[in-house]
Parts: sequence; C-alpha cells; structure tokens
Amino acid sequence: MREGDIINGLVKGLAVIACFDEEHASQSITDVASRTGLERATARRCLLTLTHLGYATYDGKFFRLTPRVLNLGHSYLAATPLPRLIQPFLEELSGKINESSSAAILDQSEILYIARASYRRVMSINLGAGARLPAYCTSMGRILLAALPPAKARAILDQSELVSYTAKTKSDLASITTELAVVAAQGFAVIDEELELGLCSIAIPLYNAQGEIIAALNVGAQSARASTSHMIANFLPLMRKIQAEVRPLLR
Repeated sequence: MREGDIINGLVKGLAVIACFDEEHASQSITDVASRTGLERATARRCLLTLTHLGYATYDGKFFRLTPRVLNLGHSYLAATPLPRLIQPFLEELSGKINESSSAAILDQSEILYIARASYRRVMSINLGAGARLPAYCTSMGRILLAALPPAKARAILDQSELVSYTAKTKSDLASITTELAVVAAQGFAVIDEELELGLCSIAIPLYNAQGEIIAALNVGAQSARASTSHMIANFLPLMRKIQAEVRPLLR
C-alpha cells in the first residue's frame, strides 16, 4: 500500500471517534486534541464534521457521540455471518450450563466481542457485542494470540499495555509467551482470576471450513461456582461439540 492511497482526514476522524469511551464520554476540543495527538484546529474540524453528520452532539463546550455511531459497527455485523450464526449456539450452551458464553475476534491488541449469551453478569463491567478487553490476559485473547506466528504475537504484545489487574495476572512477556505455547499445545485457554478477582473463564478456537481460526468461544463464571478444573471437565466437551458443529458452516 502506498502512502498516497491513505486518506489522512479519514484516519483522523476515526481516531477522534475511537477516543471516546466510558470514562471519556463527554469531551471538549482540547480533551480530544490531547487524547488523539491531533492539532486543536484539526480536532475541532473533525468534531464539527461528526456533529454535522449526526455522529456527535455539541452543547457549546462538550461533544458526545450519538447512537448513530453504532451504524458503523452494525455494518460489520451485518456483513459478517459469524455473529448471527454463532448466537443460537451460545444461547443453547448457556442454557445447559447456566453460565454466560461469548465469541470474539482479535482486533490489534484487544479482543472484540461479536456475540454473547448472558446468563448472569460475571464481571464488574457490562459485556456485549462491541465490548473490548485486552487480549493478553483474557482466555479468548490468548487463544487468538496463540494461533498467530510467534513473531506476530510478540509484536502485538510489544504494543500492549501489560497491566497487572490482580495479583494473579501474567503481565510480563516471558510468562505470557510461555502460556501461549501451552495454549497452542492443548487447544484451550483458561484464565483464573487474572482479569478480575473471582472470575474464571475457558476458551477454545473456532475454525472455518478451511481450518483457519477465525474467532474464539468462551465461557465465563464466578470461581465460587465453577473453578477452572470444573470448566475443563464439564464445559470444555460441550464447547468442543459447538466447535465441530460450527466449522463446516463457516466458509
């Protein structure tokens, strides 16, 4: 790809959209310029353009995104069959085990949730399609990182902010790299209170008909209800059944 093929204005506009999140839902021009690294005048033009198009509102001081931004994500979901295909499988699985299940893809250093069957809330944050979590310390993230060539996985880890969310979080490159090798060998990943205390999860890869890993499937639960050993013994066989059933459907 040549540099001349890149529309810099679009890059800047998307950066402005991406800088809004739960902690920064309402921002001034100065806030946005600071968070994106854009010149203040550039941030102002981007924000006013988004407001003109209906993607943001402005009260004279602060800008907020509008629900219209969801149309951008809906375009992906509408064009991709996986979320619609996997949802019934997730709901059936959650109904059998009375726990929440999800599917996600890798997006740079994060996992992006594309489908979820929420039986009960297991995390302090609310998860659903479009939610993001760091890949290095989540079960689905480790499955997807383990599927990559080691050099590519290392490049993603180098770009990640490796934070210890709990005392159990594997947050150094050596520990994570070793864990990814284990995950690749055994074909599943388990997380035991690394992202949040009291939360365990297990994940496996989802393959397409060509044998390529295109997403991950997981089950999350409170450790008081389901330990990692319980998940391996009781949830993993059901998850692998879904893995086998979904594979020929994804072409």
